[in-house]
Amino acid sequence: MKIKFSSLIIVAILCSCSNEDDTVTKATLEGDWKLVQMSGSIPDSETTGSDMEWQESYRFFEDGNFLKSRETEGSVEGLTGTYSFNEDPRSLELTYGEESEIIGSCQSDLKENLFFSSNDVLSSTWNQCDGPSLNYEKI
Repeated sequence: MKIKFSSLIIVAILCSCSNEDDTVTKATLEGDWKLVQMSGSIPDSETTGSDMEWQESYRFFEDGNFLKSRETEGSVEGLTGTYSFNEDPRSLELTYGEESEIIGSCQSDLKENLFFSSNDVLSSTWNQCDGPSLNYEKI
């Protein structure tokens, strides 16, 4: 009887232990995210750092607003909008206030979608329609 009870306690302890919560929350999203990797549909087309065609970043604010900026050949363009955080699947829908070439989207509206490929990497969905694959890391 003691062995069964001890085994039951050990199983209960093991089941109650869990890994750290790896869920991305709105609080961990807030801050600056920088473009770190770009690739096209051609094999071995991955570029990083200053070799990328442009430099880009997002800044997410607590109030649901964001700023996106892109630097291309010394020229900087910025754009603002609002975002909604979705927990399942872990993703963001960005809505811009005006049209711009820096919106990376398969749609013709003012929306852009990003998803969490891991807790510290945001990825664009633009590559689903022949745009580049873009990965961002929190800085």
